[in-house]
Amino acid sequence: MAGHLHIADFQPPRGLANPHVQTLLPRLLPRQRLAHRREILELPDGDFVELAWAQPAPRDLQAPILVLFHGLEGSLASPYARWLLGTATRLGWRAVLMHFRGCGTQPNRLPRAYHSGDTADAYWLIGQLAHRYPHALKVAVGVSLGGNMLLKLVAEQGGDGLDLAGAIVISAPLDLAASADSLHRGFARVYERHLLRSLKAKVRRKLADDDFPLSLDARQLAGLRSLRAYDDAVTAPLHDFDDADDYYRRASAGRLLGEIELPTLILHAEDDPFTSRDLFTRLPPPSDAVRLEIARHGGHVGFLEGRQGRLRPWLSRRLAKELTDWATPPVPCQPRDSRRVRSDS
Repeated sequence: MAGHLHIADFQPPRGLANPHVQTLLPRLLPRQRLAHRREILELPDGDFVELAWAQPAPRDLQAPILVLFHGLEGSLASPYARWLLGTATRLGWRAVLMHFRGCGTQPNRLPRAYHSGDTADAYWLIGQLAHRYPHALKVAVGVSLGGNMLLKLVAEQGGDGLDLAGAIVISAPLDLAASADSLHRGFARVYERHLLRSLKAKVRRKLADDDFPLSLDARQLAGLRSLRAYDDAVTAPLHDFDDADDYYRRASAGRLLGEIELPTLILHAEDDPFTSRDLFTRLPPPSDAVRLEIARHGGHVGFLEGRQGRLRPWLSRRLAKELTDWATPPVPCQPRDSRRVRSDS
C-alpha cells in the first residue's frame, strides 16, 4: 500500500476542516451555471438513461471526452457535477454526465432502478461513445456510488476492455457494508435520512404499477429506517441479490483494487463520513495501475479550499491537472548522442 499512497495537496480553510461542514457546504453555495443538452440513450433491455452534454461542445470530433457518473440520488443538479463538467468544458473537452436510471428528469420505464455495482449501463454508454468518437481520448470519472461502480467496471473489463485512457474515482464507498454502518451512526444519519427520502419517493411512485415485482406496501416502505433495511427490502430483491449482505459483498469494488489494469486515480478524504477511517487498511493493496491520494480532511465530495479570498472546489483544480496531463501528448524520446552517432557513421 505504501508505494501507491500519496498525500493529497488539499488544505481546508481555517475553521472549515470539519468533515460535515465540508460535506454540506457545497450545497449552500450559489449553484454554478452550466449550459447543457439532454439526450435519451436507449438501452438494450428497453429502458433508457438520460445524458447531459455540457455546452458549448467542441466541434472537433477528436476532442477528448470526459464521462461522469454521479453518486447515490445525484444528478446534473449536484454541485460536484457542475464543477467537474464545467472544468472539462473550459479545457476544451467534450463532457457528458450519465444519469443512472430514474435520476434524470423522467422516471425510467422498467420495474427496476440502479445500484452501486450496476455496471451494464455505463459499459453500454462507453461503447456508444467509442462508436461515435472512435479517435477521441476518453477518461471516466465516478463520484461516490458512481465511483464504486466505475472501479468495478474497470476491474471487470481489464486494461483493454473499455475505450478509456483512464479513470478517476472520487469519495467512493468501496466497502458498501461498512458505508451503510457508517451512515447509521451519529450526525451521518442526517445524510442517511436525506438519501432514504429520495429513494423511497421513487419506489412509492412505482408501487401502484402492476408489474412492480416487490410485495411491499407504502406502510412497509415508510418503516424502513436505515439504508441497510432499504437495501434488504428493495435494492437486493429488485436486482436479484439474496439480501443486503449479498448485495454489499458482490457490488463492493474495494475487493478488486489489486486487479485494476487501467490507469486509475482514487481521491479520498480520511474523514469522509460515508466510510470508515480505516477503509484502505482493510482492502487489498492496489495494483500498480492505481494512484491513491488521501487527504486528511475533505468530508464526502466536499474538498472546498480557499483561493483568492473565496471558497473554491479543489476537485476542479485537481481534475484540471489530471485532464491536462492526459491531453498533453508525450514528448518523443531522442537518442542522447544522435549527432555524434551520425558523424561517426
